[in-house]
Amino acid sequence: MPIERRPLNGRMVNPVGLGCMSLSWAYSGRPSEEDGIRLFHRAIDIGYDHFDTARLYGLGHNETQVGIALKGRRDQVYLASKMGIFASGEKRGVDCHPDTIRSELEVSLKLLQTDHIDLYYMHRRDRNVPIEESVGAMADLVKEGKIGGIGLSEMSADTLRRASAVHPIAAMQTEYSPWTRQAEIAVLDACRELGTAFVAFSPVGRGVLANGLRDPAALPDGDIRKAMPRMNAENWPKNLALIDQFNAIAAREGVTPAQLSLAWVHSRGDHIVTIPGTGKIAHLEENIARWDWEIPAAVAAEVDALINQQTVSGHRYAGAILPTIDTEDF
Repeated sequence: MPIERRPLNGRMVNPVGLGCMSLSWAYSGRPSEEDGIRLFHRAIDIGYDHFDTARLYGLGHNETQVGIALKGRRDQVYLASKMGIFASGEKRGVDCHPDTIRSELEVSLKLLQTDHIDLYYMHRRDRNVPIEESVGAMADLVKEGKIGGIGLSEMSADTLRRASAVHPIAAMQTEYSPWTRQAEIAVLDACRELGTAFVAFSPVGRGVLANGLRDPAALPDGDIRKAMPRMNAENWPKNLALIDQFNAIAAREGVTPAQLSLAWVHSRGDHIVTIPGTGKIAHLEENIARWDWEIPAAVAAEVDALINQQTVSGHRYAGAILPTIDTEDF
């Protein structure tokens, strides 16, 4: 049977949503303003009904673009945004104090041109503020009708349980693909236990499992993938050999590598939705074209055995970023 739409804080959404980051932040090859708006409109036209943005992405640029694109179409999209990470020049950090949460929300509402965000995340855990205090502040925003649900991003199962004791947590967003498996340690099971949706970002391995990256060394400076350990001269040749085998499985099954990776992620639990990102309409269309394809169990097991925590060379992040991540690690 094909897979079906999945619940996200009480609303049924397409299991393939749209991660909006790459139009404004972190990756190279960003589209123009006009092409970005055109991409968002095309996304809605072909069935995307869950957009995920953040205050961080372009320092307001992404939310502004999404706000413009959703004019007259706001009710067609389940809208998620995030706060908590600040970046100004070389000054970077995490701030989830209650007053910051409220002030950041007001900015996001203005930029998104809406009076309500369906799902509002803490982008990272603030280790200087008890999670209970931050969640309590977000619970007040739910009561006021400014947000529909509370989300956490890149946090541990223990943090999720502590947060859930204060208020139900609608979603946990964490990187997850055959290429990145930290969520399997504890978070996936904790989400299932607590009735929390799991939102997988980078479900096609930052383009690696979409056959979109063959030579990381050729990426321009400023593209965050260039500094990732898996992409360096030592690890990349080993990883590329895995990718070539993965691509061969996709070809044999009559799907693209991106579609194979998305279907594999969806197969890991019916509480999982994905938010692949792209700045190209062709990739946008590709990612959702086989949204209801259920990967055969034998093929899922083959992918699982080929690309996993033991076979991939290098950590997903460089050392400086690791202290900001609360998710369990191998």
